[in-house]
Amino acid sequence: MNALEAPDLVAIVLALAVLIGSVNHLWVKLPPAIGMLLGALIVSLLVVSIDHVFHLHIMRWFRGTLDAANLPQFFLDGVLALLLFAGSLHVDVAELRQRGRTILLLASASVILSTAVFAGGIKLVFLAVGASVPLSWCFVLGAILAPTDAVVIENLLRQVNLPARLRAAIVGESLFNDGAGVVLFLLALGVSQGDTLVLGHGKVLLALVREIGGGAVLGFVAGWLAALLIRHVHDEGLQLLISLALVLGCYRIATLSELSGPIAVVTAGLCTASRSPRFDMGAKSRRVVIGFWTLLDQLLNTMLFLLIGLQILGLIIAPVEILPALFAIPLAIVSRFISVAAPMALTKENLRDKARGVTVLTWAGLRGGISIALALTLPASPWRTDLLVITYAVVIFTIVVQGLTIPRLLREVYGTKPVEEE
Repeated sequence: MNALEAPDLVAIVLALAVLIGSVNHLWVKLPPAIGMLLGALIVSLLVVSIDHVFHLHIMRWFRGTLDAANLPQFFLDGVLALLLFAGSLHVDVAELRQRGRTILLLASASVILSTAVFAGGIKLVFLAVGASVPLSWCFVLGAILAPTDAVVIENLLRQVNLPARLRAAIVGESLFNDGAGVVLFLLALGVSQGDTLVLGHGKVLLALVREIGGGAVLGFVAGWLAALLIRHVHDEGLQLLISLALVLGCYRIATLSELSGPIAVVTAGLCTASRSPRFDMGAKSRRVVIGFWTLLDQLLNTMLFLLIGLQILGLIIAPVEILPALFAIPLAIVSRFISVAAPMALTKENLRDKARGVTVLTWAGLRGGISIALALTLPASPWRTDLLVITYAVVIFTIVVQGLTIPRLLREVYGTKPVEEE
């Protein structure tokens, strides 16, 4: 069979999304992203089983199609920007400003700490199972799994009443830590391939400050200009075009300028959604813009988690590669706990609030699309499959197990009741 053309692949993925989404909505009733991921995993396992029995070579054909589509790069260069911008439009900017210090620590120092703790732990796991994975590649894996998924966690938090300060910290961290995670990933990948110039003399910290700070400045200026233009334009179609141009243009300019594209679009989104006199676009324009981006966010989120589930068809997993993945799951939780406990210890809250905050932040650290995309961009190496298997194991566990239990955990910790659906 020949590899599918792009329109064919889109048509098949949309058909599967409708089928899985409808089954989940009518009967299973899981959160949409989790239901889509589980449904895609079931489809993938069925295809693998049928291929194994009847020798149809579906997996080989599908792997060729995915490789030709270059989906990971497409996600990092386009879809990620759209998802982050859509998520940032729903954030309470005033509450985010009040929690700015905590969010800054969680989105920078926490990412570095999580990467280091996970890298050291997974190196010990590899040594215990007899796998000789270099420490530099362990740091690459740590950077892949350090960012949390803003899209899933923001949707899940809508189900419960949560203190505004903690909601702002969780969502704000998820939106901003993608930028730090991508920077660390590129630095670690460079070191693993022999580039030692990025180490020493505070170069890692300087790279983070330059890319994150520069991206924030670019996003602020672009968001202010876009909000000003939307305020004076009364054509709804043109307003939506302005918002699309803002996202894609801002992200590409940041990337070409070696600044953080994720930070740039998140900052632009916060400026666009702000109700301050400097940025406010008006109530009618706000409804139009946010309504459009909410619909686009739902569509892209559905497609993303369907593709994450289908990507398992592209893996050939040996039994020996499963054992490190099983150890990686609790290690990811431990590294997340350490990375959020350290910054939270510096806050002025009382001990009880700190303990509750660390508990929720740890369990709300879901990994998602950006981790999968970063892992799939890894170059060919003897350890690529090991890193992919571990990434998939951690992502699936955090989204399915942690994602399904977050509402109950929040109700246990804060005694809150579910939010009634409108």
